Amino acid sequence: MVMLLAGLTGGVLIDRALPRTATATPTPAAVAGTRFDLCFTGGGTNCVVDGDTFWMAGEKIRIADIDTPETHPSRCALEADLGGRATLRLQQLLNAGPVTLAVADRDTDRYGRKLRVVERAGASLGDMLIAEGLARPWTGRRQPWCV
Repeated sequence: MVMLLAGLTGGVLIDRALPRTATATPTPAAVAGTRFDLCFTGGGTNCVVDGDTFWMAGEKIRIADIDTPETHPSRCALEADLGGRATLRLQQLLNAGPVTLAVADRDTDRYGRKLRVVERAGASLGDMLIAEGLARPWTGRRQPWCV
């Protein structure tokens, strides 16, 4: 069944077994051969908005376990640089192979974005961005990037 789902979704799997929440809801699945571009205006299909937000199959996804610098607009040169680098790195990570989307502590945020932990082979893409200095763990509220 998982192999069939992987084949149908182009490598994007829906993980309902991770113990992050009592109930996991279905997540949009990309079509075979999905490639993530950069979003430049409004909504999108399979594109990266910034380092912690992307569109997939018409759904806006917010990576639940990280916070990255803002790009729309950034508040200082450091935030602009890190935000741009985080955006490009997330695009690379999403295009590098199959990922799993798991519901975090709740399904959506106050902006209606789906909150998901994004993983590949059990490793959080958010943790990868943190290790590379392009993100920090989400603590429940934004912290300033400009000092």
